[in-house]
Amino acid sequence: MTELSNLPNIGKVLEENLRKIGVTTEEKFKEKGTEQIFFEIRQKVDSGACLHMLYGIEGARKGKPMQALTKEEKEKLKQFYRSLS
Repeated sequence: MTELSNLPNIGKVLEENLRKIGVTTEEKFKEKGTEQIFFEIRQKVDSGACLHMLYGIEGARKGKPMQALTKEEKEKLKQFYRSLS
């Protein structure tokens, strides 16, 4: 079992937020979609979770730093983020 913090973009804060929503393994992390994970964090743990956290989750699910997300990937995530407001 891989520690979540070994994935790109997953620091201690995000790892703790993931644990609080029941995501404790890399397998569980990858089973859920980025939007679902972020939505649950916003609803259950951190109502102020930011766009950069959303980027970090997406990058981690894809195995790359959030800075490596394409413009199109970021735009899709921005649209989702705005829909939550």
